[in-house]
Amino acid sequence: MDQIRQLAQWIKEANTIAVLTGAGMSTESGIPDFRSENGLYAQEDNVEYYLSEHYYKKDPVDFWRRFKRMFSLKMMGGFAPNDGHRFLRWLEEMGKTVTILTQNIDGLHTKAGSTNVIELHGTLQTATCPSCGNKYDLSFINRHEVPRCEKCQTIVKPDVVLFGGLVPRIEEAFAAAAASDLLLAMGTSLEVAPVNQIPFYVAAESPATRKVLINKTATRMDGMFDLVIYGGIGETVASVRKQMQAE
Repeated sequence: MDQIRQLAQWIKEANTIAVLTGAGMSTESGIPDFRSENGLYAQEDNVEYYLSEHYYKKDPVDFWRRFKRMFSLKMMGGFAPNDGHRFLRWLEEMGKTVTILTQNIDGLHTKAGSTNVIELHGTLQTATCPSCGNKYDLSFINRHEVPRCEKCQTIVKPDVVLFGGLVPRIEEAFAAAAASDLLLAMGTSLEVAPVNQIPFYVAAESPATRKVLINKTATRMDGMFDLVIYGGIGETVASVRKQMQAE
């Protein structure tokens, strides 16, 4: 049985699917990968310092200037979900219980209509006042050079996990992955901890859970998976969906 048919069969047999998504999911919507030749690390110096909890507290005004430039926040509202995002929504429409564990901060899974999304590294779509808890959307953030809370005038903080910050929903993600019939990792190099420990946790806690990786290139963790498909997400899920509909 070829890889596409195998994956289609496993998806059909699964009731509960956990999907771990990385930058490769977002790049197909035109959003640069952090580590690509056009990404943040190539274009900016000291990214981990300037996008850190420490720097936000030290100089929140300059933090926001750099943060907006690095993430091109003016453009962020214009990106749209791609075939990969829509495929995961389609699985929900089929009646599957789908939990998305995403490392991406663009909000495109939610935009595509997926209802159970754990944004492990937060989201660029909102910011919160650290003093009073008021939350603000992207349009508000973009209207102000340095966004301040309308209630207390504190400089708000983006709802992304900054360097040096905790990953608040990581335990929930580990539990969801271990409770699934199928773990599907899509577009991730599995280089960033603690998220990259999820396949190990599933293998230890839930050995019956099938594990599949879809990625353009090999990772150091390919051996953890029962099935590895090298290719673009959009083209792969299009083939899988066609196979599922043909059977």
